[in-house]
Amino acid sequence: MIAKQTIQEVQDRADIEDIVSDYVTLKRKGSGKYLWACCPFHDEKTPSFAVTPDRGIYKCFGCGKSGDSINFVMEHDGLNYVETIRHLAKKYGIEIIEDEQTDDQLAEQNEKDSLYIVLNYANEYFKKQLLETDEGKSIGLSYFKERGYDAPIIEKFQLGYSQSAWDSLLQDATKNAYNEDLLEKAGLIVRKEGDKKYDRFRGRVIFPIHNVTGKVVAFGARTLKKDDKPKYLNSPESDVYHKSKILYGLYQAKGAIRQQDNCYLVEGYTDVISLHQSDIENVVSSSGTSLTDEQIKLISRFSQNITVLFDGDAAGMKASLRGIDMILEAGMNVRVVVFPEGEDPDSYSKKLGTSEFKAFLKEHTTDFISFKTSLYAEESARDPLKKAESIKEIVSSIGKIPDGIKRAVYLKESSKLLDIDESVLVAELNKILIKDRRKDTKKREEEATGERLLDELITETEVKSIDVKDQIRIQERESIRLLVNYGLNEIEEEYKIYNYLLNELEDVEFVTPVYKEIFELFKERLDQGEVIDDQYLIANGSEAIKKEVIDLVTERREISPNWNDKYQIFIPAEHDLLETVVYTHVARLKFRVIQKLITENLAKMKVEKDSEEQDKLFIIHDRLKKSEMELAKVLGIVVSR
Repeated sequence: MIAKQTIQEVQDRADIEDIVSDYVTLKRKGSGKYLWACCPFHDEKTPSFAVTPDRGIYKCFGCGKSGDSINFVMEHDGLNYVETIRHLAKKYGIEIIEDEQTDDQLAEQNEKDSLYIVLNYANEYFKKQLLETDEGKSIGLSYFKERGYDAPIIEKFQLGYSQSAWDSLLQDATKNAYNEDLLEKAGLIVRKEGDKKYDRFRGRVIFPIHNVTGKVVAFGARTLKKDDKPKYLNSPESDVYHKSKILYGLYQAKGAIRQQDNCYLVEGYTDVISLHQSDIENVVSSSGTSLTDEQIKLISRFSQNITVLFDGDAAGMKASLRGIDMILEAGMNVRVVVFPEGEDPDSYSKKLGTSEFKAFLKEHTTDFISFKTSLYAEESARDPLKKAESIKEIVSSIGKIPDGIKRAVYLKESSKLLDIDESVLVAELNKILIKDRRKDTKKREEEATGERLLDELITETEVKSIDVKDQIRIQERESIRLLVNYGLNEIEEEYKIYNYLLNELEDVEFVTPVYKEIFELFKERLDQGEVIDDQYLIANGSEAIKKEVIDLVTERREISPNWNDKYQIFIPAEHDLLETVVYTHVARLKFRVIQKLITENLAKMKVEKDSEEQDKLFIIHDRLKKSEMELAKVLGIVVSR
C-alpha cells in the first residue's frame, strides 16, 4: 500500500493546469479567472470545459464532469486511485514509499511486478523478431502488409512475430538472466515431463494484450500454416491476466470511446486493428470469448453506449444474444450493426474503404428490438408457436432494462414491430418481473405491500409535497454555496457570513444528505476552532461533497472587465450585494421549511380522528401560517391565509 506521505506529496505537486494541459490546450478568455478548452470527456466544438487554477479544480458545463487533478486522471485514463497516484508520482519524479506489508503481500506484489517485467521483455522480443529478422520480415511482416496494416498501425498495437524454432525465446530470455519459473507463470514457455521446456508461441504472428493502463498482460498468437492447430493460441491466465476482465484494444480505444460516447464491440483482434486502419478507433474485442459483466463495467467507465457489430450469420448472432441482455441489465444502451452474409468488420471495411464503411455503420445501426425482431421474423412468420416464443424472447430482453421509462418506450416500439397489442406485451413483461421479484426476499416484501410493477400513481398531494421538497433542496444548496464561496466575508463589522448562516440556520434541519453533511462539517470544525473553506472540502470531503463543492464554486459566466474598464459601465458583482443576498436567502429557506411543515401538518389533520389531537394540530397550523405570512412580507410574496 502506498504511504500517506507519498499520496500527500503527489496531491501537493499535481498542478491542475499542468496535468490537464497534457491532454487539451487551455486558453484564457481576456482576464477571466478560468482556463477554457473543448471538453476531453465528450465531443464538442465550443469550449465548455473550465479549469480554475487557484482552486485546483475543473468542471465541464456541457457534460457535468468535475473534480480535482487526481479525479481528472482517473476519469480520463480509466485508472483507479492507486494507479493514478503511481502514474502522477512517475510524472513528477516522486519516490513511491510503501507502507509496511506482510511477507505474503510483499511476495505477491513482487511476483506481479516481476511478471510485468517479463511480459514487457517478451513484447520487445517479439517486435524485434518481426522487424529485424529475415524470418519475421518474410513471413510475419508480409502477412500484416497483406492485411493492409501500415507501419503506424503495427507500432500502435505493438504487433510481433515468434520464431519457428522450439526455444528461441527461452534461449534469449535465459541469456538475459530471466527466471524460467516466471517465464512459465507468464505463459511464455511450456514445461513438460522430464523437464523438457519450449516456447508456447512458435511460427506465429503476435498480438500483445494490454490492460487499461497500457501494460502488456498476455499475448494472442495466430498461426500462418494451414495445417497448424489451433488457429489462434492465447496466453493462459496468470496473476496479471484474467481474460474475463480484459478487452482487447481498450487501451488504444478509451480516448475515442469517451469522445464519441460509443463503443463498437467486435469479435477478434484483426477486426479491432482493421477498424483502426479505417480511422474508427472506438472499438474493442472480447477476444472470441463470451462477454462478461467485468468487461461491460470496463466499457462503462468511458461510455454508456455499446454498438455490437455482428457477422451476417444468424446462428452466431443468436449465440451472442446473452451478451446483449447483459449489456441491457447493466443499464447501458445497446445498438446493433449486422454485416452482409459472409462478411465481418475486417473484410467489409477493406471492401468498402474508410468513408463508405463509416457511412455503412451510420446507416445500418439499429436498436436491439428491431434487430431481435428481424432475427426471429423469417423463421416465425408462418409458425404461430415460434412467433409466440419470439415475442417472449424480446419481452424477456426488455425486462432486463432497469429503467422503467426505457422499458415503456421499448414496449411501445415492439408493439408496432410485432403487430401485437401493447397490453399483451405489458402483461407478459409483468409476469417476467413478478417472477424475478420472487427470487428476491426484499422485493417480495415490497410486492406484498401492493407496490406496482409499472407506472406507479402519484397523487396530487404527493406532487405538491415533492415540489416543496425540491424548493427546499434548492434553498439548502444556496446556503452551502454562500457558505463555501463567501463564508469568510464580513456581513457586518467583524461579523462573518459563516457566523450569520450557522447561527440563523441552527434550528433548520437540512434534508438533502450532501448539504446536511457539509453543513454539519462546518459546525463540527468550527467547534474545534477551525473555519473551513472550499479547498478543505475538496481535499478532505467524500466524493459526493467534492463534486458538489466544485459545482458550487465554478460559475458558467464571467462578467467581462470591458464593461467597467472600457465603457465605464458598472455592473455590481454578487460580492458587492452580499448583505442583501444572504439576508434574503435565509428568509427564503425558512419560508420553504415553514411551507413543508404546513403541508405535513395538514396531512396529519386529514387523518386524525381524536378531537383533542385535532385541536392541537389546528393551533400548530395557525402558528405556522402566521410565521409564513411574516416571512412572505419580508420577501414580498403574496400567500393565501
